[in-house]
Amino acid sequence: MNVSGRPTRTLWPSADGTAIEIIDQTRLPHAFVTARLSTLDDAAHAIRAMLVRGAPLIGATAAWGLWLALRTDASDAALARAYATLLATRPTAVNLRWALDRVRTHVAPLAPSARAAAARQLAAYVCDEDVALNRGIAVAGLPLIRAIAARKAPGERVNVLTHCNAGWLATVDIGTATAPLYAAHDAGLSVHVWVDETRPRNQGASLTAWELLNHGVPHTVIADNAGGHLMQHGHVDLVIVGTDRTTATGDVCNKIGTYLKALAAHDNHVPFYVAAPSPSIDWTLSDGLREIPIEERAAREVTHLTGRLPDGTVATIALLPEGSPAANPAFDVTPARLVTGLITERGVCDANAAALRALFPDKAQTG
Repeated sequence: MNVSGRPTRTLWPSADGTAIEIIDQTRLPHAFVTARLSTLDDAAHAIRAMLVRGAPLIGATAAWGLWLALRTDASDAALARAYATLLATRPTAVNLRWALDRVRTHVAPLAPSARAAAARQLAAYVCDEDVALNRGIAVAGLPLIRAIAARKAPGERVNVLTHCNAGWLATVDIGTATAPLYAAHDAGLSVHVWVDETRPRNQGASLTAWELLNHGVPHTVIADNAGGHLMQHGHVDLVIVGTDRTTATGDVCNKIGTYLKALAAHDNHVPFYVAAPSPSIDWTLSDGLREIPIEERAAREVTHLTGRLPDGTVATIALLPEGSPAANPAFDVTPARLVTGLITERGVCDANAAALRALFPDKAQTG
């Protein structure tokens, strides 16, 4: 995607071939800063501290993290330690386990001397595959926007609401929920995006808005609580969000607040779609409310906020009265009954077990 007109991915091998470089997303939108990951601990920290975030990008970073570990010690014990270290970084996004399992399964039968090179090759493939999956989501989701545009007067915009950041920054490139939006914009359709600020980390306001701005997509940032009001007054044509884990029955776990948007969309007859690349589908689970672990993050993300002061200084300030406690569940689960459809790289399907099995017969059998 574009950063000041320059095509950029969210992570890439360093020029010297000994490390991985990433965009430090904790510094956006006020500064574009890259960071270098040279060790397993670097990769684990980047995931845990959310220098990288978004289910697909977490998975890709974890794959590279195993390569970083195996470069220094490729023994069975070291592989097991690296796998466990990375798996423990964040519990909710299924792409993390998916990527780690994929690399471990690939390299474990090999001689230790061959493991690092094999891990590197597969990590690079995982990244390229992510981009291809997201292109598939763009192709599958574009007709949804075209159909709405066709019902409108010439030049009238299609208003899409999205929550959190399921964009280019949450993936290796292109994004999931934003993929159809970029495709529609690039195809010349008049698209406008309502961007939920997405408290507590403000990933809509700081990340989605930043990347839409860089790509030239018209958008407006709104307070999280404004979405229902906009739907009531006919200002939202459809909702597209991402997913950190979708069950085999169509329940969707995504950034906290997604469930409330789904309820508002349902009440106002606004289509609610989830962009779900297949690595984000957990074929082993059937009940999202009971089976998906919900990450509880530090209260400081709620009690404090980082922004730019009038003099240009970036500062973190306290929001709450001193001594008031705060809770910070990072995700919620939207039941399948509230989801209009899942946009996958293989097409759009209903959010239920039968439809998912029909679209992914090969993957459903391995769940």
